[in-house]
Amino acid sequence: MAEDPDLEEAPFAGERVRAHVYVSGNVQGVYFRANTREATEGRNVDGWVRNLDDGRVEAVFEGPEGAVEALVEWCHSGSPQATVEDVEVEFEEPQGLDGFEIRR
Repeated sequence: MAEDPDLEEAPFAGERVRAHVYVSGNVQGVYFRANTREATEGRNVDGWVRNLDDGRVEAVFEGPEGAVEALVEWCHSGSPQATVEDVEVEFEEPQGLDGFEIRR
């Protein structure tokens, strides 16, 4: 995973929020899902990430507001091999997810 100073400095305390994210561009087959999971490590963020049949990547992040916002921002560049064209974000009520997984 490429180092991202915004992720390193993001505040990880605060209200728990949920972001539902859709990332489009050249984002499949470029380790986007694995890099997303790595980006969540040590940040107290739960959720999941998966590839969609239409070529996009879908992810859900639940955790402290600052950490979730930093991960949404990270999605605008994603893995080093990705070419992100668009990121759609919907903020929803947290559902109490536990852990972070790559879904198939």
